[in-house]
Amino acid sequence: MRQSSYYFTRLMMTTLLFALFFIGANAQSTISGTITDDSDTPLIGATVYIVELGKGVATDVNGQYSIDVPPGTYTMEVNYIGFGSVTRQVTADGAQSMSIALGSDNLALDEVIVTGTFSSRSQKDSPISMSYLSGVQLRQLAASSQADVLRTVPGITAEGGGGEIASNIFVRGMPSGGQYQFTPLQVDGLPVLSTFGLNSSAHDVYFRNDIGIRNLEFVRGGASTLFGAGSVAGIINYTSVTGSNNPKNAVQLEWAQGGRLKTDFLASGPLNETTFYAFSGMYRYDNGPLETGLPTRGHQIRGNVKKLFNNGNSSFTLSGQYIDDNVQFYLPYPLANADDARERPIGNDGETVYTMLTGQARDFSFDTPNGRFHTPIGDGVTTDGGYLMMDLKHAFGDGWRLASKAKAANYDHWFNLFLDGDGSHNTPEAQADYLADRGLPADATFTYADNGAQLASGDLLFENRVLDRQRPMEEMVGEVNLTKTIGEHNITVGTFMANTKAADNNWIWNFVGDFSNSPRVVGITYTDSLGVDQTYSTDGFINGRQTSNRYHESTKTAVYVAEEYKGDRFNFDIGVRVERADGKISRETGVGSNTFQKGTVSATDFAIAAAGLYKVSNELNVYANASRGYFFPELRGVKFSTPGEPQTYETEGIVQGEIGAKYAQSRLSATGALFLVALSDRRTVDFVNDGSGGVIEEVFVQSTRTVGAELGANFNAAPGLDIYGNFTFQDHQFTKVEGNDEQVGNWLRRQPKIMGMAGVRYSGSGFDANLSGNFLGKKFGNDSNTVELDAFSIVRLDAGYTIPLGDSESLRLGVAVFNLLDSAGITEGSPRQGNSQIGGGEYFVGRPILPRRIFIRAGFNF
Repeated sequence: MRQSSYYFTRLMMTTLLFALFFIGANAQSTISGTITDDSDTPLIGATVYIVELGKGVATDVNGQYSIDVPPGTYTMEVNYIGFGSVTRQVTADGAQSMSIALGSDNLALDEVIVTGTFSSRSQKDSPISMSYLSGVQLRQLAASSQADVLRTVPGITAEGGGGEIASNIFVRGMPSGGQYQFTPLQVDGLPVLSTFGLNSSAHDVYFRNDIGIRNLEFVRGGASTLFGAGSVAGIINYTSVTGSNNPKNAVQLEWAQGGRLKTDFLASGPLNETTFYAFSGMYRYDNGPLETGLPTRGHQIRGNVKKLFNNGNSSFTLSGQYIDDNVQFYLPYPLANADDARERPIGNDGETVYTMLTGQARDFSFDTPNGRFHTPIGDGVTTDGGYLMMDLKHAFGDGWRLASKAKAANYDHWFNLFLDGDGSHNTPEAQADYLADRGLPADATFTYADNGAQLASGDLLFENRVLDRQRPMEEMVGEVNLTKTIGEHNITVGTFMANTKAADNNWIWNFVGDFSNSPRVVGITYTDSLGVDQTYSTDGFINGRQTSNRYHESTKTAVYVAEEYKGDRFNFDIGVRVERADGKISRETGVGSNTFQKGTVSATDFAIAAAGLYKVSNELNVYANASRGYFFPELRGVKFSTPGEPQTYETEGIVQGEIGAKYAQSRLSATGALFLVALSDRRTVDFVNDGSGGVIEEVFVQSTRTVGAELGANFNAAPGLDIYGNFTFQDHQFTKVEGNDEQVGNWLRRQPKIMGMAGVRYSGSGFDANLSGNFLGKKFGNDSNTVELDAFSIVRLDAGYTIPLGDSESLRLGVAVFNLLDSAGITEGSPRQGNSQIGGGEYFVGRPILPRRIFIRAGFNF
């Protein structure tokens, strides 16, 4: 699929370049003015956005703006981070002046959102729970992974100890192994991947954040069932910067401990009066965040070209991405567990052990039925490919609007990782114990492969496995909807379609090294009873095999009908979605056997959602929503009853309800919600040790129930100074566990019942700073609740000073610190050990938070 990815990428770039010449002209009017705060201080970089045209500009160093539009009447929205949005109707016919003063609102309740709705409206007026993060906030939060961003959102448990990709995301106590099973990751309104469960790769392996992101909107709750891929828990939607009449360019340079070098860029502006462009991307080289001897590097380029036509009534946006990136993924490893301390251990060399990944294991190869296999573990998790997306919008007149999107994606993807032990012992072993447990002679010799020196007699050994997984993916996805506005009603009819194909080919192999940070591999030789020299470990390598050759394909087709009513005091939403999923399964029963289990499955289900909001006053809105939804089981978890006959493929039902309130005035904004989530007959798929050194996918059927509360608040304590925070309580438990009735009433694994965050933000006189801390309460590492994981906190700091370099030009020098207090809290135990893991013993296999890391940044804006 690499060759098809190459041709796909060439097509994408050719089409984007062609779009640069798609130009035209229309008669124009001008709207201009000044944007200030309550004290009449000009706001630099405030966004002035024309809703009907989908275009906007930023204010200059004097707070002034000017935007050219075709003659007509428009809705103009003005936004600035830390302030409430303002919406105005403006008629443009020649030159029109419009100056506006903004008040503070760091929760962005007045921010206009586009996710979870068929018409633009503010967070405050939406009868569902939402969170909004601006591009500035995203850059402050970014350190390593999506988890760094998402752990700030109420109701989300986000684990990022694995590194830059494959963050584990849990929402409102729903059972999963993490990834994005209940919360699709979207970019510009379409999912990065529309079907989860063709393999276990998380959605974030296909996408990296860069400074070309305009904002993030997270919609949680049942209403999100109606939109796009039909999420049952929420939608994470990143919106890209698009060009405007005012050119905007930025370059950010970043240095960090561990040899990290990263460059981000953004270039946007007009091609002519009706055509605009925006391109962004990043390049990164990194030896960290943990020292492994396996450096990572890669790049991503994204871009879009937007054309306005039909006097501003139509727009066409062509966007694309190309990514060629590799990162390392960190799994749990043995921690010192004296007195249940669960601390990073001390290795044979007297130094702290942070990881069992090692560059000395990167060159091994072995024979398989399909030929010689050379491990790509040195590359870690690799993604090479991209997407091409088209977005057409048209306002017909008389209240009719058409919106359509289509995307083609193709990725050559490998997910290669070091596991957490040999599947049997999983902890460091004394040399004598290692030999005895494997039936080897007691006088065997242990030598370091790098210099031939023998191990000291007291040095420990650690045998580990590497799992190499080839997972190419391609997808076609589209959505079309038609909306009719009748007075205060918006009625929408639409359809969503997706076809996704993915392979899952696995190789697993064992090697042995000493017990130290980034271990040195060890050769083991002995003389047998016949006096013949034998080799058990060749420079560390023991054995390897290919374990699977699988292919899954999913086709989804959905239709939906929704109405949004917006009155003076009441807003109502109601919608219905019907969807059919068809799946194809092909699995070789023995690698190289040329015999396959093949079958097809299908299921159809419906979702219904209703929501209402009442405007108690100008400051306070109250709302409620309820939904009945569904989740299609993961195709990788479907077993075969008999050859050619897959087991039943029944949908998993979910019922949700929520009541809440949203409050915003000049200095204080707050949200609160009570929620209920009940999930029935969920097929949870886990990777667990098979007892003989391999890993298998095990399926558990579970039902769960969660009731909880979410609170969020921001207080403007003084000009430029804000205090903010959120709190989540979620009482989750199993209500049914097939085959394990004793687990009914247990907590769901890896999810706390209490979590929250608090922070303080300041901006003024060129200086800005943000200090925040996340707290996660205790949780359990497995469903049997035999492994309790202690509560922990993560503190982060971001600060900088902006130096003006000229009109609308500046340099920001900044420093950011992830995990400021260097917490070593444990995010998870060993999923491979599952319910068999215990909390005691000399060692505990777990994954700590990544250690403290300091970033230095220089950002140019011009």
